Amino acid sequence: MSVREFVVLGTASQVPTRQRNHNGYLLRWDGEGILFDPGEGTQRQMLRAGVAAHDINRICVTHFHGDHSLGLAGVIQRINLDQVPHPVTAHYPASGQKFFDRLRYATAYRETVRLREEPVERDGTLAGGPPYVLEARRLSHPVESFGYRLTEPDGRRMVPELLARHGIKGPDVGRIQREGHLGAVTLDEVSEHRAGQRFAFVMDTRLCSGVDELAEGCDMLVIESTFLDADARLATDHGHLTAGQAAGVARDAGVRHLVLTHFSQRYSDPSEFEREARAAGFEGELTIAADLVRVPVPKRPDRP
Repeated sequence: MSVREFVVLGTASQVPTRQRNHNGYLLRWDGEGILFDPGEGTQRQMLRAGVAAHDINRICVTHFHGDHSLGLAGVIQRINLDQVPHPVTAHYPASGQKFFDRLRYATAYRETVRLREEPVERDGTLAGGPPYVLEARRLSHPVESFGYRLTEPDGRRMVPELLARHGIKGPDVGRIQREGHLGAVTLDEVSEHRAGQRFAFVMDTRLCSGVDELAEGCDMLVIESTFLDADARLATDHGHLTAGQAAGVARDAGVRHLVLTHFSQRYSDPSEFEREARAAGFEGELTIAADLVRVPVPKRPDRP
């Protein structure tokens, strides 16, 4: 049975608090796990959330500020200590190669796992094909930063009424799915278009074209909302978004489920972020992220 869920490991911005660890997020996508922005303490948060090193197939770092990357050293060493049986691929801004190298080899350990380094130099596709296409887009932050987007390839949904009309049942259903036809009956005659799911991860950034491109049509958008709207000037100066700005992006992009995270320590009431997101006109599902919560990726609606 496929599982698609977003596991929140940490939600603080620059400074962790008593309630919020530094950043860290795992996306479970069927049989794969993608770890985003492992900040300090991620290895311990994984333990608390029931996430194992074996669950990680990719690591995606948006940028090399400490709250998004200092946990890399521990996570990489844990992957090797546990002798994860599959290769792990790491994506990160190419301009931060020296920081990745320092974190990967911060202390002595025995390497047992193939860690493939695939740094990001420009906008484009990083991995293609089932079960998803992974893309990156440049963001606007004082240091080079990239956001990430997963898109499931479109497919076909079998329609029981159409199958029955053509007398197709049992093993023949799988056969027409694999081969595209069964005798004179084509796959199109017994199925309908199913749009693939879309997920985007957007961290430290000002409003920019990259944010809009990543968010467009997403079933789930995970996006930073470091500040409340009253501090919009501060957000722009430091290369961040407010809750209202993030929600406005989601509203205009047709996002179905919005997850706000990366909160400044200056705010103690999470409900303020929800209030501002709704005031911005976002009407879809909304989660104000808290450490160790699990958020299911919404299923695609039954529409073309």
